[in-house]
Amino acid sequence: MNEEPVETTLYSLDAAAPGEPERRTGERHLSLLRVGSLFVGERRELCLIRNISAGGMLIRAYCPIAEGTRLAIELKHGEPVHGTARWTKGECVGVTFDRAIDVLALLSASDEGPRPRMPRIEIDCTAWVRVDAKVHRTRAVDISQGGIKVEFEGELPPSADVIVSLNGLPPCAGVIRWSADGAYGITFNRVLSLPQLVAWLHDQRELKRAAG
Repeated sequence: MNEEPVETTLYSLDAAAPGEPERRTGERHLSLLRVGSLFVGERRELCLIRNISAGGMLIRAYCPIAEGTRLAIELKHGEPVHGTARWTKGECVGVTFDRAIDVLALLSASDEGPRPRMPRIEIDCTAWVRVDAKVHRTRAVDISQGGIKVEFEGELPPSADVIVSLNGLPPCAGVIRWSADGAYGITFNRVLSLPQLVAWLHDQRELKRAAG
């Protein structure tokens, strides 16, 4: 396939802070990471947010930050979240928050202004992908209003029309847009509604808590 996945900010329902980034075999063509305001002492810098969970985040900083540095990151206007840099690896910094945040509340659109398209949310559940008459059991690793990323040990045909089924959501028709190292990106033909997806994510979080 010619299309490749776009690097966007990944949100996680996990309580733990994100770990060190995995080494990628190739560069992605396009990066649409969320921009955050980073406060270190009296300095204000910009950073790119690669991964965020209830317990912390992984950022790409444009200034040197040593391990143990106290900092704050503004995720919503006027609402800084305070934390500590626990590790650094090149320009990547792992931050642990002082207090856990509500990731789903962060994603919810405000009552004023346009409602932004929801970014990718990290998940870990079974997804059934139907291609013609065959149904394949796959592992869903992230989802957005517009699509889903699944992992599958076999092969799925490129550019195929598919039906994706997840427990708790109606079947979603889509198209396989890209594949890389056993992962497949599927774009939904119809965008999921924000309330529907948020409610499903709430259910997934409660199931994870009950199992944990």
